[in-house]
Parts: sequence; C-alpha cells; structure tokens
Amino acid sequence: MKPSREGEPRVIEATFVAGAVDTKSLLPPTLMEVAFAGRSNVGKSSLLNTMMQRRGLARTSNTPGCTRQMNIFEVRCADGLMVRFVDLPGYGWARRSKTERKEWQEMIEGYLVNRACLRAVVVLVDVRRGLEEEEAQLLAFLALPRPVSEARPLEVLLTATKVDKLAASARKPALDAVRKNAGADVLGFSAMTGEGREALWARIRAAVL
Repeated sequence: MKPSREGEPRVIEATFVAGAVDTKSLLPPTLMEVAFAGRSNVGKSSLLNTMMQRRGLARTSNTPGCTRQMNIFEVRCADGLMVRFVDLPGYGWARRSKTERKEWQEMIEGYLVNRACLRAVVVLVDVRRGLEEEEAQLLAFLALPRPVSEARPLEVLLTATKVDKLAASARKPALDAVRKNAGADVLGFSAMTGEGREALWARIRAAVL
C-alpha cells in the first residue's frame, strides 16, 4: 500500500464484502454507495485499487468482461468516512451471449434506478478512445429522474483513465474532447501515477456526505 500524499485521504481499511449477482442479493442499505461503471479493460479495477490504496483487492484481468457480478467493497478512511464502492460488470467488449448481456443490463439498470443509498456513479472512459456510444448512452440514462422517492439525484463523476499513456502535450486536448462530447466536466486519472486520486476522492466525499 502506497502512503498517502499530503492532502489525500488515508484509507485505513478496505474489504471485499460481497458479490451480488442480482439486486436481491445486495447488502442492506446501511452505508452510502458509489458505483463504478465502464467498458471492459477501461482500467476500472486498477482505479479501484488506487482509490482504496490496496494492491489486488479489486482483481484485474486481461480477459474482457471477466467481472460477472457486482463486487462490493467497504472502505473506511482515517477521518471516519465509511462508504461502499460497487464495481459494476464491464460492458462493451464482453464475450458473452446475448441472453447474459441482457441479464447484466437489467441487473445494472435495476441497481442504478432503485438503490436509494446510491449517491454517485463514476463513469470511466479510456482517454485514448474518448467518449463512445455506450458511455454516452449510460450518461443519458443516469440523467433520467429516479423513481425511488427517497433517492436524491445521482452525482455522475465522469473520469478519463490512463492519462499517463498520453504525452503531456496530448492530455489537455484529449480531456477537452471528452468534456465537449459528454457535455460534462471530466477528471483525468492515472492508476500508474495516482494522478486524479485526490480530486476523485473529494468529489466522492461531497456526494456521500
């Protein structure tokens, strides 16, 4: 575990607590939740490990679409903040049957719409690929009103991963293109260098408190 740099939240405990295959198998809504959604191989597991300051807690794989359930982690910070991170199955390149993809879609949409303790969704985009159709559709879906009476509007935190893969001169134009196409602010992130970790934690904290 890397030590926190000055100003960054220090995670003192991060634990995998459940793998939910449908909304019925979710944990009781005793903590605020933040979901992480993105195309397969966008770097979601690496981002989660960086955010939780744990190596290998969220498993990475070279096989697209390997996450087949909602993986739930409980995270406790040194200042007392406790939150659940929910790793949603990747979409896009998953080599699965049409039936399985449909089941995934129904599971994810049901969670996003009906989970009252869900406060934010971190939507990940590979900065090198930019905003693609599936990400645009997800952003439009998340902008719709939620029918759950006690659920407030979701905070959508658009995050562009793998910025370290671009030359320094190419990063701003790439982020600007994502921002323009999404019509929303975007945060650059690198699991390799930790860039963006503090800013993403600040946005998550604002959403759940």
